[in-house]
Amino acid sequence: MSQTLKQLSNSQSNVDHPLLFVGDADSSELLHQLDNWVNRGWLRALDRSFATFILEQDLQAQASVLLAAAMTSHQLGRGHSCLDLVATLQAPDFVLSLPPEGEEGGQLPSQWLLGLDVAQWRRALCLSTMVEDRDEPQRFPERPLVLTGQRLYLRRYWNYERSIAQALSARLSVDVVTPEKLSGRLDALFPDTFKVNDERHSDWQKIACALAARGNFSVITGGPGTGKTTSVVRLLGLLQTPAVEEGKPLRIRLAAPTGKAAARLSESIGKAVRELPVSAAVQEAIPTDVSTLHRLLGSRPDSRNFIHHRDKPLELDVLVVDEASMIDLEMMACLLDALPRQARLILLGDKDQLASVDAGSVLGDLCRNAEAGGYSEQTVAWLEAHSGESVSAPGLQTAVGAGDPLAQQTVMLRYSRRFDAQQGIGRLAKLVNEKNAAEARSLLDQQLPQLLNLKLRGEHDAALTELIINGKGDAPGYRHYLEQLRDQRPAKDTPWDSSLWAGWAGKVLGAFDEFRLLCALRRGPWGVEGLNQRVAAELRRCELLSGDQGWYEGRPVLVTRNDYSLSLMNGDIGIALWVPGPSAERVLRVAFPRNDGSGGVRFVMPSRLVEVETVFAMTVHKSQGSEFNHTALVLPDSLNPVLTKELLYTAITRAKHWFSLVEASPGVFEGAVSRNVQRTSGLALQLQDELAKLQRT
Repeated sequence: MSQTLKQLSNSQSNVDHPLLFVGDADSSELLHQLDNWVNRGWLRALDRSFATFILEQDLQAQASVLLAAAMTSHQLGRGHSCLDLVATLQAPDFVLSLPPEGEEGGQLPSQWLLGLDVAQWRRALCLSTMVEDRDEPQRFPERPLVLTGQRLYLRRYWNYERSIAQALSARLSVDVVTPEKLSGRLDALFPDTFKVNDERHSDWQKIACALAARGNFSVITGGPGTGKTTSVVRLLGLLQTPAVEEGKPLRIRLAAPTGKAAARLSESIGKAVRELPVSAAVQEAIPTDVSTLHRLLGSRPDSRNFIHHRDKPLELDVLVVDEASMIDLEMMACLLDALPRQARLILLGDKDQLASVDAGSVLGDLCRNAEAGGYSEQTVAWLEAHSGESVSAPGLQTAVGAGDPLAQQTVMLRYSRRFDAQQGIGRLAKLVNEKNAAEARSLLDQQLPQLLNLKLRGEHDAALTELIINGKGDAPGYRHYLEQLRDQRPAKDTPWDSSLWAGWAGKVLGAFDEFRLLCALRRGPWGVEGLNQRVAAELRRCELLSGDQGWYEGRPVLVTRNDYSLSLMNGDIGIALWVPGPSAERVLRVAFPRNDGSGGVRFVMPSRLVEVETVFAMTVHKSQGSEFNHTALVLPDSLNPVLTKELLYTAITRAKHWFSLVEASPGVFEGAVSRNVQRTSGLALQLQDELAKLQRT
């Protein structure tokens, strides 16, 4: 990236107009520069329009104010909730969506911001009638921009952060209540002493249940296989048992951000409930159906508003939300607004996964100190008294005094039952998470059965095609689901309304989920668009598909936008199949798994599917909430801003049995391991301020 900036800065032949500083330029000159950035794809047209709106409302606005407005809007498109003025002045050129290496362009933000300091920028912003300065006693709640400290917000996102911080602080202010018979019920749910390699360790699942049972807000985080679902099911058994005994069962709802995540949770919850050591009546009172957050809140088509809100709250006593790392600021604010004050909220998620696609990193902000613990002496004593567990783990800290109220209700599960942290997939994920590129490379070079490292010799290396189609060893490729489609098809004379067709479609969908090709990018030969075309063409060449354009049997599709008329959610995956119609003719239908936890399948006419795309390859972001027996990640041939350790960690942990890393160029993997996702947010600070007020009262 630094090479790109140097090239751009030195490219005087492509300068659009004489070099100007934002302090010297007038508004029209700044808008002209914004147009140039939009034309190059560095800035969105929406961002430029927002700067124009600010000028139309405040004709005296300085160029530095318009530039700040455009940058703040642009930050939202990149997942940031605000613009950090200090960080922007330290590295101005990283605020925009800069071009790939080697592409030349015009003037950079650093050239416009040269010589401007934070005090001058704040002063210009405070002089504008479009900016409210929260550090001053006078309030202007109608102004579209909010300045607080060194952070500049669009008002809506400042409101989201403030409402979340206030709602969580209010929940954490509820006095600790120890449920009756807590110790005995915990022991019944966790009858065995927890051991790792025959050594006694703290049972963090039991600790999570104990802490969550005493308050109406808690966070349980942990990597794959650490037992988040097991923990929450036992927690629901712990809470529901006395309620059922009293004849007043709790109203429990389960939710997840996407349809795929909801279906996965529904399946795992159902199995865990059946194995729960509680009475049949309690098992029946624990729901296994999981809805999306949009369905839970009641989406209104073509509206940001939901049916449920503060004046029409959800009717429930306990809400569990899985895959909370995918929840953005706006959704979390709406969820908390619709939640009754007395209801319990339990968030589950992996803090180390990628943050939400939209603005914010709510779970990451809430779990900043989860690994360190930060439990107060009172909490440690309470846990030992009621759970019998001593709180201990490498790097764990305990605080003197009251301690942070959020930390007392946050638990990180530390031991994976699925992956061995010392080898294979688990070891690789751990090393990536620790940013240990050298050890991660060494592990990949060992070519362990679980790990395949494919280093390509060029864009058209046949080894990639071989991996995608046939897999490697026992690790499947896409041939597997297409053979299932061909070999398991019901006989031609099977009636169109026979359950055999749905059963066959379910097997094909299951076989397709055995393998998935993941990408970091959308465009280019190493992105989703290029690889989807390549895979379809290769499968047709191998006569595994009869077509690679339009609708054809075997085409897998991803729903990219919620469709409430079809009850299909963003992230749902279906496969086009030939099935008999009522008049005995063959018709092409797209089979989707039902999202009600039944394991059933339903068929949809292709003509009714508008917002879908082929999904042989999908982005790592879209894969969140899913698991595949074999996952292959294709890295591009040059480092890109989206390549971070969080993206690698998320991709690796989508694999249950085999993970393949496909490298188009050396050094890209190491570069990605060394970088973190940087999300600019003020939520942690706002929550810290609210909790400080709470501790003072």
